[in-house]
Amino acid sequence: MRIDIITVLPELLKSPFEASILKRAIDKGLVEVHFHNLRDYTDKSYNQVDDYQFGGGAGMVLMVEPIDKCISNLKSQRNYDEVIYMTPDGETLNQKLANRLSLKENIILLCGHYKGVDQRVRDLFITKEISVGDYVLSGGELGAAILCDAVIRLIPGVLSNETSALTDTFQDNLLAPPIYTRPAEYKGHKVPEILLSGNFPKIEEWRENQAIKRTEELRPDLLE
Repeated sequence: MRIDIITVLPELLKSPFEASILKRAIDKGLVEVHFHNLRDYTDKSYNQVDDYQFGGGAGMVLMVEPIDKCISNLKSQRNYDEVIYMTPDGETLNQKLANRLSLKENIILLCGHYKGVDQRVRDLFITKEISVGDYVLSGGELGAAILCDAVIRLIPGVLSNETSALTDTFQDNLLAPPIYTRPAEYKGHKVPEILLSGNFPKIEEWRENQAIKRTEELRPDLLE
């Protein structure tokens, strides 16, 4: 998979990809992540990429021309499955969406900033709009990092134990069951005996029941 991220703040994005699972995925050659500074695609003085809104109003807007140049340059080199705009009013990111995106080959992520982007960007270039929640961030960079983390970890070979991703919360529209590790008892709190029994069919039955119970208590909407 190749992910191209368009942003006015590439320095804000690089850190999450320089450690842990994302770094290992890149080092293994399982994913390529490229950052594109939008300011490299403007002819305006002072590398201007934003301007005031027509009709007045607070907040600056990213202009269509530099975004067009950047996306067109990338598209001239390869085909893209999706051109995604990170925006609060997009489709809310969930596990099913992350699963679908993990099957793609080439993706462009456009990070909004300031007040957002000229509507013509969304009309002309964007194939999907994604939100990481019902709140507003200063820009789309952190949302893009979250999306990348959710997607990249699902690519075969990224996790040392590939079945781990299949048992994550939300994979079956259920929350994950409680998990434990050593010691078996801590300050009077014991690990459930079933987990120490070695009876794996019973353990899986217990985990499924616990997942359903936890979902009913904490996120009943997932069961609707």
